[in-house]
Formats: sequence, structure tokens, C-alpha cells
Amino acid sequence: MSIINIVAGGPKDLHPSYHNYHSEDAIWVGVDRGVLYLLEDNIIPNKAVGDFDSIDENERKKVEKKSKDISVFPAIKDKTDTEIALEWALNHHSQVDKIHIFGVTGGRLDHFLGSLQLLLHPLKEGVQTKIIDRNNQIELYNPGVYQLAKDKHAYVSFLPVLKDIKGLTLSGFKYPLNNCHIHYGSTLCISNELINPIGTFSFESGILMVIKSKDQCE
Repeated sequence: MSIINIVAGGPKDLHPSYHNYHSEDAIWVGVDRGVLYLLEDNIIPNKAVGDFDSIDENERKKVEKKSKDISVFPAIKDKTDTEIALEWALNHHSQVDKIHIFGVTGGRLDHFLGSLQLLLHPLKEGVQTKIIDRNNQIELYNPGVYQLAKDKHAYVSFLPVLKDIKGLTLSGFKYPLNNCHIHYGSTLCISNELINPIGTFSFESGILMVIKSKDQCE
């Protein structure tokens, strides 16, 4: 099994330390300016993708020289660079275990919201995928029973995606729930907190977005 880390070109000050996610089996994918971010941290990307319209000619030469495998796309296309990178991860690595996406929060809201919707693709494939920045981790879940361990993220929020959530139960949290119907558009489950070392959440139908957040940067 492999872990694929996708680094896009969003504001660098919101990126966590990549080395916290580095391991022998990790595959790194740089997206546009994200390739430069990796190189600045002495991580050579296994794959580089994008139209590279956000970097200058000297930076592009550096990307082409240092990257192990690079695919350049036209600026005018039907998919974002991040979607292309995610599709590459899902199509070329049938044994992928996890995908982490960095550099898609902050900056332009249209890019961020588009990246949130991209999480639906690996969800359908059964691949655990998170959007990660210095303060937040965002993940989508299909119906089932899951556990969350208490960590540096003080808050946990649960939001319906596209449709209502049926049968949401939370245990081990400051604000527990038992078999609740959560309407799409509801903010009932914003800013909950784990009170036990491990909390459990479960639901019967719908797609649930779970956001772990903290106030202070690393």
C-alpha cells in the first residue's frame, strides 16, 4: 500500500510541514507552484503536473530539471491541475491506501470549493483522502461506524454533503447525538469537541464531511 501526497500551489503559510507526512512509501505529486514548494523543502516530487502558469521561466526550468516525471497541460482545459493530479493518483496506483492534499485552502475560494468537491472522487473509489493545512483536516465519509482519536485539533465539525444525514450518532464528544436526522444546510454539528481519548461517530445514509480544526498554527 502507498500514501500519495499531493501538493498544490495555495498560500505557503497555510501548508503544514511536509516532513510530518514523509515516509519511505510516500509518493509526492507537485501541482504547478506546489512543485517549487516541495523542492524548497528538499523533497523531489515523483510526479509534477500542471500548466505552470503561476511560475516564471527560471522557476519552470528548475521544475523541469528536478522533477522525476513531469506532465505539462495547456492553461485552457476542462479540469483544474489539482483534479488532474488526483486522477493520476487514483488511476496509476491501484494499491494506494491514503491520499493527502495540501495547498488548496486559502487564496481563491473557487479553487477551494472545487477541491472540496474533488473529495467525492476518491470516496467513490474507497480511498481515504484528506485535505490538510496548518489548522484543519477535511475528509468525507460514507455511511458506517468510525472512530476519531483526540489530537491537537480541538474541534470536530460534522456537515452533510449534498443531502441530509440520517441516523447520526456521536459518542465520546462534548455534545453527543443519538440517531439524529441532520438536514443539508444545518450547522447543528459545528465545533463539537472530543472529551474521551477516542470518540465514535456513525450514520445510516448520506455523505458526511468531518472537519478537524484548531485555532493556532503549528
